Amino acid sequence: MTSVRDLEDRVGEEIAVSPWVEITQERIDTFASAVEDFQWIHVDPSRAQSSPFGGTIAHGFLTLSLLSHLSEMTFSFSDRRMGVNYGLNRVRFTSPVPSGSRVRARFTLEREGSDKPALVAEWIGRHYY
Repeated sequence: MTSVRDLEDRVGEEIAVSPWVEITQERIDTFASAVEDFQWIHVDPSRAQSSPFGGTIAHGFLTLSLLSHLSEMTFSFSDRRMGVNYGLNRVRFTSPVPSGSRVRARFTLEREGSDKPALVAEWIGRHYY
C-alpha cells in the first residue's frame, strides 16, 4: 500500500501480519520501571515459577503498547508525514504472555504457540498526516 487511502476499501479485512517481536524479561523489567508497576508476577522470576503461569508474564499494558511499534513495522505509506493514535475500544487481555514468548499483530495480538490471542482490542486507528 502506498497511501493511507488504500485502506478505506479494505475495512474488515486482514491487511497484513507484523513480524514477531520477542517479549524478553529485560523488556518486561524496563516496562515495569517506566510505569512503576513491579508486581512480582512480572519481575520476580523465582517467585513467579510457583504461579499458575510457571514464570513471569508481560504486563497487559506492555502488550497493548506494542501495537504502535508493530504497525510501524508492518505498514509504510509514502504520503504520510506522521501518525497519531486516536484510541481504543473494548480492550481485553485474554491470555497471558510469558517472558520469552513472541507476539505479532493481526491487529489483535497473538502469542506464538497459543490458539488464544493475548489481547483483543478494537483499535479505532491512527490518524496519519
